[in-house]
Amino acid sequence: MLHNIDPESLGPRGEAMAAAVGKCVHCGFCLPACPTYQELESEMDSPRGRILLMKSVLEGSLEEEQAQPHIDRCLGCLACVTHCPSGVEYGELITSYRSHVEDHQHRRRFSLRDCLMRWTLPYANRFRWAVRMGKLTRPLARFAPKSLQPMLDLVPEDLPPSSPLPEFSPAVGQRRGSVAMLVGCAQQVLAPDINASAVRVLNRNGYDVILPRNQGCCGALAWHTGEGQLASKFARQLIETVPQDVDAMLTTAAGCGSAISEYPLLLAGSKWEAAAKQLADRTMDISVFLDRIDLQPIPGLDRPKRIAYHDACHLAHAQKVRAEPRRLLRRIPGLQLVEIADADTCCGSAGTYNIEQPEIAGRLGARKATNVLATRASAVVTGNIGCLVQIEKHLKEQGAEVPVLHTVQVLDRAYRKNLS
Repeated sequence: MLHNIDPESLGPRGEAMAAAVGKCVHCGFCLPACPTYQELESEMDSPRGRILLMKSVLEGSLEEEQAQPHIDRCLGCLACVTHCPSGVEYGELITSYRSHVEDHQHRRRFSLRDCLMRWTLPYANRFRWAVRMGKLTRPLARFAPKSLQPMLDLVPEDLPPSSPLPEFSPAVGQRRGSVAMLVGCAQQVLAPDINASAVRVLNRNGYDVILPRNQGCCGALAWHTGEGQLASKFARQLIETVPQDVDAMLTTAAGCGSAISEYPLLLAGSKWEAAAKQLADRTMDISVFLDRIDLQPIPGLDRPKRIAYHDACHLAHAQKVRAEPRRLLRRIPGLQLVEIADADTCCGSAGTYNIEQPEIAGRLGARKATNVLATRASAVVTGNIGCLVQIEKHLKEQGAEVPVLHTVQVLDRAYRKNLS
């Protein structure tokens, strides 16, 4: 609990913060699960250490600036939640705290983050332009400010051509229903084939797919970095655009799905709270939806293929989705699914973390790539665009040309017998 302070004075998310603080018994089960504790071996860079820091700031016994470096180093991967025996909702605490600091204490924003959050990443056309500019300036990267180096390092060598999908894609064969789908921001620029694959698989299995017009960004990156007001704006816009007469709202990016599930907390105390809960209840990852329906038979592969599966943190830890993607992949005849060592540990992507905390992110990415290569898999599969980009980057740095694919891309290619 929070001493000497009324949770209501912290705003509509004060109760969630107080509840999370009150549940923590400082047992230490979270320590070995926390990537930053693994890397830094610092109590203040562990979940229980950060909980104590946030509690002290909220109670007024510690200056926010003293706690902030440790809070900023948190990836928000929520591995601690999976391993916590007391049920501490650390995710509700860290995101609410970050928003509280940004909105009420007016901490000076990091200019690069502000540029990314407000003017670039949430808008596909602007982001595509920024990536193209980044590609042009990469030869001059050594002359760029140090703060820009991590971002330039992530610029892909080639950008897929823009291929907008139709707003409505009809079911193939017998119609079984209809779904809406979030197209995302960065994903439709960096890997548009993910959404295209999703539409093809859904259509093949009898579902109309609707891509709500003017859906915009879901607000995940903003919300998970403390930009609560900006995230609320995106959330309200998405709520208004999703049709009511669909069987489900589907996401193909773990971070987006996690953010939508948190809309009731994000919009708590506003007139949008009920609508936020309704959308959260109707939204699921595409792997969950496909696992629940009777899939059309998948053709066998021409030759056996060994694939490693990487758990995206906001799928496994935040949404508790682990079994469904694996079951889907195992339904492909001839595909052998192998596990990655230290699977619970984040790859270091974590939204914009690999830009803001490049050293820690780099070590985590290198470790993940090493563990992927140890499986001797011919491809690695995941459920989040950030993980895909991060793992692909570090595999290449280790001299390995191992394809990194989304679960639905593998299904689509298997259906089309194009899983080479």
